[in-house]
Amino acid sequence: MSSSVCVFCGSSPGSNPAFLTAAEEVGRWLGGHGHTLVYGGANRGLMKALADSALAAGGRVIGVLPEKLLDLEIAHRGLTELRVVADMHERKATMASLADAFLALPGGMGTLEELAEAFVWTQLGYHRKPCGVLDIDGYYQPFLELLDHMVECRFLRAEQRDQWVVGTDPGETLERLLASRPQPMEKWLDTP
Repeated sequence: MSSSVCVFCGSSPGSNPAFLTAAEEVGRWLGGHGHTLVYGGANRGLMKALADSALAAGGRVIGVLPEKLLDLEIAHRGLTELRVVADMHERKATMASLADAFLALPGGMGTLEELAEAFVWTQLGYHRKPCGVLDIDGYYQPFLELLDHMVECRFLRAEQRDQWVVGTDPGETLERLLASRPQPMEKWLDTP
């Protein structure tokens, strides 16, 4: 069954060549398995490597780019479809509506913010779409430790923490992500 996977990642290549390799492997796997890639629409960094490899593998790629970034001429013009939206809020809502699952590769604050919002929407029941991270060379270890700290401090349920799909191998992580079905549960802990 074909799915759409929204991948969040950097518009820079990062300092580690393994980040770029992972982006290419994710794109190749999605395109080669008949899945649609939904991503931020840029023609730079990990985003470009991801989109180009998905397209080269015969995949469908939908980019979603805010108008302001289009004006800066960073749009990828070779995509299956490029949706230009008004702002970052509309970008995230559009990507979420198009996706069946969310995966983060290494990236900066935008990647982290997009991933966190997708997870919160799952947590609050706005959708039941799985979220995961591809932890290349330990990139996401500090983030995962923060999630564990949130559980210890009773701001996040352990069961919700356990719903994150985390892996280091692109194909295996994507297979687990697409098979994952987050279960609805009460978000709040220790309510008076």
